[in-house]
Amino acid sequence: MFVHIGNDHVLQSETIISIIDRSLITSSSITKKMMKAASENNKLKGTKRNAKSIVITEDYIYFSTLSVATLKKRSSIYSKINTTDYIE
Repeated sequence: MFVHIGNDHVLQSETIISIIDRSLITSSSITKKMMKAASENNKLKGTKRNAKSIVITEDYIYFSTLSVATLKKRSSIYSKINTTDYIE
């Protein structure tokens, strides 16, 4: 399934590793290093301006204007669709 994360980005749900609130980036030295490395390797997508969350995938880190709660709801909707039994 696919998840629209805002800013014209649509990701396959299987590629999403983590969704983090943007304010938590500066609270950890590990996330600071991860963001710095991604920036140096041109692995950041989107803009920091108005970003509410960060979506981490295997290949890139995306800034999203959608909140963690909204992205969680979207991804859980898709997982519910996958597990629904269809009656013929």
